[in-house]
Amino acid sequence: MIQSETLELLEWHRLCQHLSTFAATKLGAIASLHLKIPASQAASQQLLAQTKEVYQLETRTTIGLSFEGIQDIGDSLERAERSGILAGDELLAIATTLAGTRNLRRVIDNQEDLPTLAALVADLRTYPELEQEIHRCIDERGQVTDRASLKLGEIRTDLRKIRSQITKKLQNILQAKSGAVQEQLITQRGDRYVIPVKAPQKDAIPGIVHDTSTSGATLYVEPNSIVPFGNQLRQTIRKEQTEEEAIRRTLTQQVAAVKPDLERLLAIVTTLDLATARARYSFWLGANPPRFINREDNEMITLRQLRHPLLVWQQQHEQGQAVVPVDLLISPHLRVVTITGPNTGGKTVTLKTLALAVLMAKVGLFVPAREPVEIPWFDQVLADIGDEQSLQQSLSTFSGHIRRISRILNALDHEEQSENAALSPACTDAIHRVSSNALVLLDEVGAGTDPVEGSALAIALLQYLANHAQLTIATTHFGELKALKYEDERFENASVEFDESTLSPTYRLLWGIPGRSNALTIARRLGLKPEVVTQAKTQVGGATDEVNQVIAGLEAQRRRQETKAAEAQSLLQQAERLYKEVSAKSDALQEREKALRADQEVAVQRAIAQAKSEIAQVIRRLQKGTPKAQDAQQATDALNQISHKYQPKVAPKPKVGFMPKVGDRVRISQFGQTADVLTAPDADGEFSVRFGIMKMTVKLEDIESLDGQKPEPVVKPKPAPAPVTQPEESAPAIRTSRNTVDLRGNRVADAEIILDKAISEAIGPLWIIHGHGTGKLRQGVHAYLHQHPRVSHHEPAAQADGGSGVTIAHIK
Repeated sequence: MIQSETLELLEWHRLCQHLSTFAATKLGAIASLHLKIPASQAASQQLLAQTKEVYQLETRTTIGLSFEGIQDIGDSLERAERSGILAGDELLAIATTLAGTRNLRRVIDNQEDLPTLAALVADLRTYPELEQEIHRCIDERGQVTDRASLKLGEIRTDLRKIRSQITKKLQNILQAKSGAVQEQLITQRGDRYVIPVKAPQKDAIPGIVHDTSTSGATLYVEPNSIVPFGNQLRQTIRKEQTEEEAIRRTLTQQVAAVKPDLERLLAIVTTLDLATARARYSFWLGANPPRFINREDNEMITLRQLRHPLLVWQQQHEQGQAVVPVDLLISPHLRVVTITGPNTGGKTVTLKTLALAVLMAKVGLFVPAREPVEIPWFDQVLADIGDEQSLQQSLSTFSGHIRRISRILNALDHEEQSENAALSPACTDAIHRVSSNALVLLDEVGAGTDPVEGSALAIALLQYLANHAQLTIATTHFGELKALKYEDERFENASVEFDESTLSPTYRLLWGIPGRSNALTIARRLGLKPEVVTQAKTQVGGATDEVNQVIAGLEAQRRRQETKAAEAQSLLQQAERLYKEVSAKSDALQEREKALRADQEVAVQRAIAQAKSEIAQVIRRLQKGTPKAQDAQQATDALNQISHKYQPKVAPKPKVGFMPKVGDRVRISQFGQTADVLTAPDADGEFSVRFGIMKMTVKLEDIESLDGQKPEPVVKPKPAPAPVTQPEESAPAIRTSRNTVDLRGNRVADAEIILDKAISEAIGPLWIIHGHGTGKLRQGVHAYLHQHPRVSHHEPAAQADGGSGVTIAHIK
């Protein structure tokens, strides 16, 4: 009973109504209005997983989940099971529901990261064959089609023939008796075809009068000549109805045969629609997914910028005032929080906001607070909010509160007994009794009676709840309750802020500071005589005034800290923004540098390929005939031109001649900073410098003068190198037929004889073709060249000249 009372006090039904407006189907709307609160945390986790996945799907795709065509077919399934015959529109609703459900499953199956929704629709059966059969037999208007059966098609063909015959005969009568008819019109009365005949001339067209006009001037007559056709038409229509009923009966039996699967289909569709409604409502609220915490694991309740969902709706749809969010950060060791402050300051709204946040998380809704949203899963939410005064039941305000609080305590005892009964006797002996995992909300605890007794009762009640409830939030005006914080670490104070300059609350919640009485201040500002207020202050006493001054100082100090924190947060956000901008520019520069390097590499490779091509042309010109000295000189000139054309320009050397001295200012190239020289360079060219507050050792090559001169390099004495005989500059080595020996097909012994003769006659490099083969001939040639006295060294030829299949021997 107290659970339903709490939901009524929190206006839970209004939130359910708001949620139902986001449902896409009638079943989803009904489920939203009668939202069930899960009894286990696992069930809540499952609902939250569904909401998260639908939320992801809705934000990822432009369409999301579409429930088009899905209808409430529950009553039709019940009638089908009871051997009733479904109407055409009912059968059509079943077919469209099957098609709509299949589309839902297709959308979910096409996504990869929706495990909860995929598991929900995994065993879904949509019976496409039943849907196709219904569409074959029932058209879009819910009527049985001609193709439903061969017999029905023949009956309707007969109907068309009979109607055509009747219409033709009536047309003939209208033309023949045009003077007796009121107008050239064929109409129907019931299922009989009639024509309008003037009352005075009814004998001109003998027949059966089926109707008369209001004035009596027109009689609607079925001529005797078409009465037999009318009778035949009626009999054929009856046959048609009988055949249509047989077709609908067959389809109904097919539906009844799969009723359990279709009922499960409706349940799954309703679950999906409810999850979609939760996701869309959460998105509209700007809410975030909660994480259930365990306070026993030293986790804190974190609800920053928490907003009341009903007030948000009122602001958006009913032109209400802006919603002021509250911050609820409750440490794990706290069991009771007392909120004090003036009336209409927002204390009761804070209680309701927290309770609704807990219930929203339990039913799988996101919580309208800033991330992270961390909240316990409470077994029960019990509240005493508002005034239960009742004249009919002879209840005063105090009595109403006590009755409801008694029900809350009984509910806590019942839960404790259930939890302790689940423990083994050994566990019961080893640990204390388990307290109830409940959230208790008390508004104006102890009010409505003598202040002294009410305060004592409130203290005793809160101390009891500290031992028997997971968390209790209570609002009060009793100053004695503020002192509980200093006697028991499980208690905490909070207050609602009041702006004395405007005599109005700010609706902000201040933690750690007890609320102070503003009654005398408000009375003075509202024009109460000063002498009355002064007398009241003397009655209150100086100690109370001093306490209020201390509280006012704490509030001012908190406001200053909040201002500084806001400024620091602004600076931090600005720094983060600048860091992102610098990082983006750095990334852009790096990408540009990579692109330039790639372009340069492509240009170098292109230049190398062009140079190789031109060199190859020079070589081919030399290979065409017997080379002469003049040809060699021309080739040398051409190669020099190619080298000059493609070699990179050498940057001019910097000025040399500067040598730093102690006291000079130099520039460190690596950092782009100027520094003071502290010591002279040593033999290795190293010396100490200072820039700013830093000292470091640098080398001469790392610095330059302020005008750009490079220092003189330190030259260490080296031993005189042995004289090297410089070879005379000669023409470049060019391969021709005269300095090329082909050894392919020879044995190693025969090849050595040929090589010895060629080496003795060679003047420059000698190209030796031995091929690849098994590699023995190449090994023998290399061994012979290695020990020959006239061969200085040998190397494989370039790839264009044969690569490893050709060896170049350089002759001394």
